[in-house]
Amino acid sequence: MKTILVVEDEPAIARVLVVYLRKAGFDVMLASDGRKALELYVQKPPSLILLDVMLPHMDGWEVLHQIRETSSCPIIMLTARDGIDDRLSGLNGGADDYMSKPFIPEEVVARVHAVLRRPSQWTDEGRQSRFGRLSIDFLSQRVTLSGAEVTLMPRDMAVLLYLAEHPNRTFTRDQLIENVWGTDYEGSDRAVDLSIKRIRQALSHWPAEEGEIRTLRGTGYQFWIEN
Repeated sequence: MKTILVVEDEPAIARVLVVYLRKAGFDVMLASDGRKALELYVQKPPSLILLDVMLPHMDGWEVLHQIRETSSCPIIMLTARDGIDDRLSGLNGGADDYMSKPFIPEEVVARVHAVLRRPSQWTDEGRQSRFGRLSIDFLSQRVTLSGAEVTLMPRDMAVLLYLAEHPNRTFTRDQLIENVWGTDYEGSDRAVDLSIKRIRQALSHWPAEEGEIRTLRGTGYQFWIEN
């Protein structure tokens, strides 16, 4: 039985997470502050950590930093903040995934299963995901295809990173604008289509059987890879 360490200081949220994770067959440890989380982590290293950002005594960022000094244990950050800067801070700091509150408990469990299925992505150089010939380093925001660096404009790179963070999930234009462009963006949502077009051009030599940026007509876009 795999063990999940839930680090959450809001009792109601913690109870819900514990119930749903145990129902899914996981053993669960619970900590309500950062210091206790590190104590439990040392006593019984978990298979994955669900880590709230705002915690007493030691916040989630510091817990993440300390664990990443010695371990590649999968970590999903839980936070009330959902801006692209916060997401990139979490991913650059070592998080494997990032969920914003309020969330659906079933989705949390699904994300836990998805992250546990992934091979470990942390190396001494940073967090790297490989999708066949495509390699994405989230720490340096560097993308290579068959060993050659892929050059993208900063906004296009942010879109690619965001989609690649959540493989096989579909995002509408509005969701991409909110999470990449920001809520204060006042331009046309066609900017998303143009960005996707440029990303596809840059990845034109990426074999379709290894993955692709898919359009789901009437729904949105997804970074598709075969499970």
